[in-house]
Amino acid sequence: MFLFIVFAAVAIVAAIGVVVSRRPVYSALFLLLNFATLAAMYIMLQAQFLAVAQVIVYAGAIVVLFLFVVMLIGGGELNDIRQRNLALGARLTWPRVMALILGLLLVIGLGYGIVTGQLYPTQGDATAFGLGSVEAIGQTLYTDYLLPFELTSVLLLVGMVGAVVLARND
Repeated sequence: MFLFIVFAAVAIVAAIGVVVSRRPVYSALFLLLNFATLAAMYIMLQAQFLAVAQVIVYAGAIVVLFLFVVMLIGGGELNDIRQRNLALGARLTWPRVMALILGLLLVIGLGYGIVTGQLYPTQGDATAFGLGSVEAIGQTLYTDYLLPFELTSVLLLVGMVGAVVLARND
């Protein structure tokens, strides 16, 4: 339990670092730290497949893509954007109002879940964790959901070919 709290605290600090960092490269590195701590928490929850998917898909691909884009467009500081926002003052535009409302609803929902006990883990037996194993997910994926899995792969292939066709030079 103590280790889970430590990882959760690191994940929260890293998430705050993503938002408040002045340099986009540092934000991407904080995001990588956040993904790594989430993967560690998945391992502690006996969800090895989710942990591996978290590392491969998010920490491996998404953060590398973010860093590539940041380096491509230039990863300078964000002073000009913040100065422009300060010059605008504390005007409440509709995106800010919606963000405040949605954030408040999230906090209310989490508080309700904690108070009523609906967010506490269930006290099941150890065999329930076998449902999240790689073997169980693979067995279900390649038997019950084979057609949607193959259709998804064809859809991703079509998207990849379309991106190559759009990006090529004439």
